[in-house]
Amino acid sequence: MTRRRALAVTVTLAAAALIAGCGFHLQGRRVLPAVMRRPYIEASDQQSDFVHSLRRDLIGSGAHPTEDRKHATAVIHVHQSVKRRVLSVSATDRPTEYRVTYTVQFSVDAAGKTLLRRQMLTARRSYTFNESLVLADEHERTILTGAMGRELADIVMRRLASLRGGR
Repeated sequence: MTRRRALAVTVTLAAAALIAGCGFHLQGRRVLPAVMRRPYIEASDQQSDFVHSLRRDLIGSGAHPTEDRKHATAVIHVHQSVKRRVLSVSATDRPTEYRVTYTVQFSVDAAGKTLLRRQMLTARRSYTFNESLVLADEHERTILTGAMGRELADIVMRRLASLRGGR
């Protein structure tokens, strides 16, 4: 039994060494600059997947997003759009595949200075469409849009964490 235990410990330590050696680390809090302590998110659609994800990630990183622009230490300007385009059609000229494109443009201002100039991020996903499963297809599109919003919010958070102008 001690041999098995020693083997298990050795395998566990070897796996930990491999994971540590490849640069893998668990996703955790991002350290945001002081200027991002109380950000205001200016977006036409405050209920979008992207804005929800960005707000949640900001809170998870120790920021306290404010609903009042006057109390903000920084303003994140957001313009977003979600578009769907037909990729392929059937022999009866009905859509069989779509591409969803989620585009976010954002910039960051604080104390009258531009900390991040307008940047554009885009995520694209394709999915098949079956007209006999319309509800399932709508659900799939909703899931894809949510995932793309989270992905884009994660990229924005990395860029916000790289800001050093406000410290």
